[in-house]
Amino acid sequence: MTLPGSIVHPYMPNSEPRTKQAMLDALGIADVDELYEQIPEDHRLKDQLGLPEALTSEVDLRRHLLQALAKNETCEENLSFLGAGCWQHHVPAICDEIAARSEFVTNIWGTPSSDHGRNQALFEFCSQIGELTNMDCVGLPVYSWGCAAGHAIRMAARLTGRREVVLPRSLDPERLSVIRTYCEPRETRNHIDVTMVDYDSESGQLDLDALASTLSRDVAAVYLENPSYLGVIETQGAEVARLAHECGVEVIVGVDPISLGLLAAPADYGADFTVGTIQPLGLHMSCGGSMGGFIATRDDERYVGEYPTLLLSLCETVEAGEHAFVMTLLEQSSYDAREEGKDWTGHTVHLWAVVSAAYMALMGPEGFAEVGKLIISRSHYAATRLGELDGVRIVFPAGFFKEFLVNVDGTGKTVAEINRGLRRHGIFGGKDVSKDFPELGQSALYCVTEVHTQTDIDRLVDALREVITR
Repeated sequence: MTLPGSIVHPYMPNSEPRTKQAMLDALGIADVDELYEQIPEDHRLKDQLGLPEALTSEVDLRRHLLQALAKNETCEENLSFLGAGCWQHHVPAICDEIAARSEFVTNIWGTPSSDHGRNQALFEFCSQIGELTNMDCVGLPVYSWGCAAGHAIRMAARLTGRREVVLPRSLDPERLSVIRTYCEPRETRNHIDVTMVDYDSESGQLDLDALASTLSRDVAAVYLENPSYLGVIETQGAEVARLAHECGVEVIVGVDPISLGLLAAPADYGADFTVGTIQPLGLHMSCGGSMGGFIATRDDERYVGEYPTLLLSLCETVEAGEHAFVMTLLEQSSYDAREEGKDWTGHTVHLWAVVSAAYMALMGPEGFAEVGKLIISRSHYAATRLGELDGVRIVFPAGFFKEFLVNVDGTGKTVAEINRGLRRHGIFGGKDVSKDFPELGQSALYCVTEVHTQTDIDRLVDALREVITR
């Protein structure tokens, strides 16, 4: 029922006029505007927002949303070679089944009696990431890879008492933005200075001379990624760790966990922290979701005592032979200590940890090795085929995993023009990096994973050939 002069939305129960009035009465005010009296008059909007007319029924709302969603063009309907932080990997059906289980969907937090296996599933996630990274302590995941890197940098700053971090200039601009947020503005008490180190123009790897000249006793941590955002496999990790440790600097390495089926774990070449994303581990690409970042270290009290995330342990119970999966060191997290915790974290990605645990259990060590070999062989096949086209050049042809840079300066076209042409063929081309990395010219970051067949790659090559010759 709609009352005169108002609209009651069935999907927004607080829009009912009597409910609104009850809230106003409880607050002791006559009008909602009184809530904003502390905002200066000249800061308030004077005109009405240019919003469409309100929808008066749930039927109309559903129709509107379906029409809006129909405008999307998905990677299921199109052939996609986009990556750059969110990649199209195969998601086994069991992952979707696990994600839909009410035991996990509705049970993120609660009393011990509401656990229903949640703690055990989360413990398995931490154990599997630990095995994958060859590290002993893993916290529950945070919102994203960038958040995990930011937390690790703050952990290193607390450990060393230093206020500077060194980052590679080849870093994902979006991840860099998140890290800068964690390092806080210069005016704040916990500000951490960010220093960027260039990459070698020939290999794409970190410039060791530039790094050596930057490291000092003021630096808390050096952060690098392997593979890098530009797709390059960093073979100098051990030397980076040596240079850093000589100055008492912590080493943080960011990884794509799928690559660890082939590449050495960062701990094996001197990393003190390993961070990364869990999106490739059984999670669909999703706008604003299906993301998460992990932090892993040695099981050393010095490191464990700085974790801001929730930690899980396997403990004995009063019954002989029984064990329980329990939260530990809760007091150093914001869940218990609130603003006095090590850092603020969120738990909205804990469901994805359960799903990723199922994925990793399904894959096993051999599965990771198999998919890694498949990815690297198909990505190199794609790079070889694309590099044969007139005017097309692979920027860093040696040492990449699933992503590689394709330069099209020789075609006389921009990446944007080429991507528009590929769209007419039902193909999403590579991520345009020309604005973020102008020194690379008109270059795009292409991604090839286990879902791309030889036929898919050949289709891309044929379409690109047609686009650049038109």
